[in-house]
Amino acid sequence: MTSETTEKKILDAARNVFVRKGMDGARMQEIADEAGINKSLLHYYFRSKQKLFEAIFQEAFGLLIPELMKIFKEEGPLLDKIDRIVDRYITVIGGNPFLPQFLIGEINRDPDKFVKIIRESGIDPRWLQKTIDKEVEAGNINPIKAADLFPNMIGMVIMPFAGRPLFQTIFFNGDSKQYDVYLEERRKTLTSFIKQALTKNPK
Repeated sequence: MTSETTEKKILDAARNVFVRKGMDGARMQEIADEAGINKSLLHYYFRSKQKLFEAIFQEAFGLLIPELMKIFKEEGPLLDKIDRIVDRYITVIGGNPFLPQFLIGEINRDPDKFVKIIRESGIDPRWLQKTIDKEVEAGNINPIKAADLFPNMIGMVIMPFAGRPLFQTIFFNGDSKQYDVYLEERRKTLTSFIKQALTKNPK
């Protein structure tokens, strides 16, 4: 087994354990057992649970927030980007269903760490708001604060995944295949909903 393969096994195992137990409940021995290695080898790659957690957290964060910024900075109207933003988020979260619970739990546990990572990623709320304001001035969208648009949009993407056990039971009688179809259909229904909210004239 190569060093790269071993590290990947450790990260995959740690991700599973952190999702099940959280940072405080996870144990290095459990992670080693999950990875199929001994504890000494685990410590060789990651000296502490904190170091291992930080690697997982950075990976989890890197799958979500930077993607939004990449798309948002591309040329073109904001409304044209909504489809790509929603599509990308649903794709990422659908392939990594642990992310919503993982990130929400750790944001509440250690918000300062999350704030630091956001700032280091280059996300500037002032720039986001200026970009939105230009769209408003051009008459493309209704006035809205960045602090409303992005939490609303991300929340509507994440919640069906985070609340799957509840929603799947209530609305689909526990049928996982039907719920998978529903999640896929949300690529269109959610983008349509967001665009209508941004462009429909309030009465």
